[in-house]
Amino acid sequence: MINNDIIYQILLGFISFFSNFISALSGGGAGLIQLPALLFFGLPFSKALATHKVASVALGIGASVPHLKKDSIQLKYAFLILISGIPGVLLGAYTSSILPNNFSTTLLGCLTLFLSFYSIKHRNLGSSNQKIRISRLRILIGSFGLFVIGFLNGYLSSGTGLFVTIWMITVFDLSFSLSVAYTLIFVGIFWNGIGALSLGLTGNIIWSYIPVLILGSLLGGYFGAYFSIIKGSKFIKVVFELVSFSVGFSLLIKAFF
Repeated sequence: MINNDIIYQILLGFISFFSNFISALSGGGAGLIQLPALLFFGLPFSKALATHKVASVALGIGASVPHLKKDSIQLKYAFLILISGIPGVLLGAYTSSILPNNFSTTLLGCLTLFLSFYSIKHRNLGSSNQKIRISRLRILIGSFGLFVIGFLNGYLSSGTGLFVTIWMITVFDLSFSLSVAYTLIFVGIFWNGIGALSLGLTGNIIWSYIPVLILGSLLGGYFGAYFSIIKGSKFIKVVFELVSFSVGFSLLIKAFF
């Protein structure tokens, strides 16, 4: 008879691959499927979140390979995401330990639903990739927004990659495809890496699940990113709208139930 733990590992591998494949297409949302799956398998929320966060770093690593091959990443945007977002992540992680997050979860759910409707209403959103002049005001606005999103990432650890994707499109007029690349690489690896480290110090990570989750995240991230490059921004926009709607709805359910 097959051991139940082996069955759990196989199921988690498939779930991890699927959730991270979708996340690599849309620029976020892996936690919508992967985190509830860990909870379903009986892990307490703190342990499920810490374990998911470690695995999510592998998504960024896997997805970065196809995007880096295109050589379309500009250092100025990468630096802005890191220098603006990381302080927010650290502050959010600290705040999460001393404040209740039910209200914030509700707010994040509403805002994520808004992202979906906003993208649906603006049909040409993310369809261009113009080289616009980056003024100081635009940099300040972009930096402040990334700091706030970083704070939410550290505070709630769910769904914030979608905000980075839409923020880079709105402020810097990037395409969906390129914005997703920045999100997956710099949010997935660096922001989530810091979150994973802070959660790991609490001793909540279930290391027996990590290998299969990392394998699923690496493969799902790689093939999702590869598929998104082939399909282009219009296809990614549709996936983004579906995922952001699902994530927003899921967060509202989590807040009220």
